Amino acid sequence: SYTNDQRLSDVYHTDLRRARAAAMSMIPTQTGAAAAVGLVVPELQGKFDGLAVRVPTINVSLVDLTFLAARDTTVEEVNAIITRASLQSPMSEVLAINEEPLVSIDFNHNPFSSNFDATQTRVKGRLVKVMSWYDNEWGFSNRMLDNAVALMNAK
Repeated sequence: SYTNDQRLSDVYHTDLRRARAAAMSMIPTQTGAAAAVGLVVPELQGKFDGLAVRVPTINVSLVDLTFLAARDTTVEEVNAIITRASLQSPMSEVLAINEEPLVSIDFNHNPFSSNFDATQTRVKGRLVKVMSWYDNEWGFSNRMLDNAVALMNAK
């Protein structure tokens, strides 16, 4: 989705791509998300990179992650691992599983940081592609609320 730094009509911007109309174009841009993952999960620091494509929607984004697994796997195995994590780990508070044919608007005001789309998992040997939806603002706001509650309850 586009953000407040993306122009709504073609006007001046130091980044020529961001000078283009948000509601009329798909716009490749940088993202700090890949670097942020390394700050949260130090084992992943410097192991991957990413980019963003701003699309003509006002909210909700989609992560498209492709990686090489350590060994050959299957769609069923990948989905089972992520489903288990969503149910039986500390991730259960922030990771949800979707098995319905939903689109971006369906995740608007969704409180989870990641809504794994099990319908989009693809596997070819070790090559794996997964996708996950998130509400740019609402999910983040919920994590800030979680942090505030944790700070209030800290002794």
